[in-house]
Amino acid sequence: MRLAALAWTVERTHSVEAFAQRLDRALGELAAQGVDLVMLPEYAAVEVGAARAAGCGARAEVAETAALAHALEHAMEGGAASHGLWLLGGSLPVPEGGRLVNRATLFAPDGRRAVQRKCRMTRFETEEWGVAPGGPPVAIETPWGRLGIAVCYDAEFPSIVRAMVTAGTWLVLVPACTDTVAGATRVTVCARARAIENQCFVAVAPTLGAAPWCESLNTNHGRAGIYGPADRGFPPDGIIAEGAEDTPGAVIADLDPGTIERVREHGAVRNHRDWPDEPITSAVISPLAPVAT
Repeated sequence: MRLAALAWTVERTHSVEAFAQRLDRALGELAAQGVDLVMLPEYAAVEVGAARAAGCGARAEVAETAALAHALEHAMEGGAASHGLWLLGGSLPVPEGGRLVNRATLFAPDGRRAVQRKCRMTRFETEEWGVAPGGPPVAIETPWGRLGIAVCYDAEFPSIVRAMVTAGTWLVLVPACTDTVAGATRVTVCARARAIENQCFVAVAPTLGAAPWCESLNTNHGRAGIYGPADRGFPPDGIIAEGAEDTPGAVIADLDPGTIERVREHGAVRNHRDWPDEPITSAVISPLAPVAT
């Protein structure tokens, strides 16, 4: 698989049609480079709702995006079909069962879809946007094997990614949206940790840039990156491909699930195999008595 993780600069985009045109240009450039799967960041399309509800507050911008979610997903589906690509359309706030969830959808070029709802919500999602947890982690069947999607904050929880890997995932996609350098650091470091501890690939695609007209996505930091195990057959630091901090554009890498099978069996360590089957508890002990001299 040739994977492209796209760092997406937030722009003032006033319509679904304008977003579709912007997406089409990006997909066309990547298709020309032989890319099989493109991933967008978490909340990338919120720029449309934010532009339409500018000045009304973050909740209104998110609500406007949710109202456009069906049309936005249709545009993403059309982009995937038009360019013959698989597309992770980042994620969107979507109304489901009387509440808002953060839903990431993977679009196949033939119109099929698979959905991963964000499992754990950050404080701003819960307290400021009113977005609720959506559901358990899943493993998605593709022509290259099973993939997982850990939406931003979910990548910071080893058990969430581990559930996907236990179900057969060899690649985890992390669409991200963070408004501070600290947040971007957490996502990047945790992505690299998940790749090491599960002996799998993990890829990150972030939103970028300052958008003072937009309250929901007013500042965005991060870097696109594709990471693997720091072990035999991989770079010593585990970095397969990585963009510079706060630099837009795609990072691209050719990924082979066979290399994951080999490192899990023949690596210097076997983190994937040696993961404890049961939760480990810690015993409580008292300080040792001083040693007599």
